[in-house]
Amino acid sequence: MNIKPQTLDTSNKNFNEKFISRLRINSSTNKKTQSLVNTIIANIKKHGDTSLISYVKKYDGYNLKNIKDIFITKKQIDEAYSYVEKSQLLSVKKSISRIRKFAKKQKQDSWSTTEKGTMLGEKISPIDSVGVYVPAGKASYASTVLMNVLPAKVAGVKNIIMACPINSIEDHALAIVAADLCKVDKIYRMGGAHAIAALAYGTKNIPAVDKIVGPGNIYVTLAKKSVYGDVGIDNIAGPSEVVIVADRTNNPDWIAMDLFSQAEHDELAQPILISSNSQVLKNVQDSIEKLIPTMLRKEIISRSINNRGIFIKTKNNREICKIVNDIAPEHLELMSKDYKILLKAINNAGAIFLGEYSPEVFGDYCAGPNHVLPTSGSARFSSPLGVEDFQKRSSLINVSKKTALELSKISISMALSEGLQAHALSAKLRGK
Repeated sequence: MNIKPQTLDTSNKNFNEKFISRLRINSSTNKKTQSLVNTIIANIKKHGDTSLISYVKKYDGYNLKNIKDIFITKKQIDEAYSYVEKSQLLSVKKSISRIRKFAKKQKQDSWSTTEKGTMLGEKISPIDSVGVYVPAGKASYASTVLMNVLPAKVAGVKNIIMACPINSIEDHALAIVAADLCKVDKIYRMGGAHAIAALAYGTKNIPAVDKIVGPGNIYVTLAKKSVYGDVGIDNIAGPSEVVIVADRTNNPDWIAMDLFSQAEHDELAQPILISSNSQVLKNVQDSIEKLIPTMLRKEIISRSINNRGIFIKTKNNREICKIVNDIAPEHLELMSKDYKILLKAINNAGAIFLGEYSPEVFGDYCAGPNHVLPTSGSARFSSPLGVEDFQKRSSLINVSKKTALELSKISISMALSEGLQAHALSAKLRGK
């Protein structure tokens, strides 16, 4: 099997041009897809449950005799437990413990300060209701449930509902069990753009939520983008990506497998290896060719590496840090022995894995930090999903009469400079 990433060298004159070209992905949205998503949303808003039943039948692949059948019942949850092995259940519980423990460190509390009789501060409140979208496909994504539900629970969200196109309790048993262990309030058997629309605008039988989180296909992504503003969303996720920085001290087989672990997600996923040693790149290429025949998803991995993979040869650590910051990767593995030095100069990355015993896969499932991360370079301005994404801040202002005299003068001056008479007069009344 022919599998080879594009190899670039920073010493070449056209490096930047080739580097930028390889990073870019065609992000143009198919107009027909967007139009279909818009139609689905409009129909859900107008016809509610009637349209929802129709779309579930058409796109999710199962008939609903009654809208009530869209709810996963307690009996079905108990059935799901019967399909889950004890070892799986134990692993999920251990992951829950680690993720919840990390999330509790993120929780923000209300605060205030008083000076000269004037109190200023912030009231921290949880969002009232959240919808968690969990994709289905060929797997049961328990990790998606944990990473999206647990920070919301720690934040204090009162109502968490989950949407997932569950056509078989057995096939998606682990996700259902994970939702039950995380104390999700309701589970709905629905997916795609129609599920996002139902969560955003509500129907007679499904309450509207305040925020929607969770990954999905292009229809889900476009639907989330369309309803944003009416409800909050977590992000607009692109293909998964990993950047690995390695040196001669690292095992090339380990590096190759970590690249595979991202590549197997999607043929659009981007695996990138950076090293200042050309022999490292060669050794990893040899490992890729040796290991690829053993991979169950070798076709997807091969297309990902051939179409989007990059091996980058640099001169030194300074160049490595600049390239990493330019990429702003979703996942960054600093495997080389200099990882502590490199870390000081790197600011743009969703999750940073330090040392060769910290593979990205641990972050996916159980290390503790959230695996919902900024993609497509958005780590330049965005952060991983966390408890703070399910909390709101309200400013608190209680001004004393004495401080009001001082603030009145400042406000009058600034209001008049902006031509806002009523502002100035409002301030003046407090300055007497």
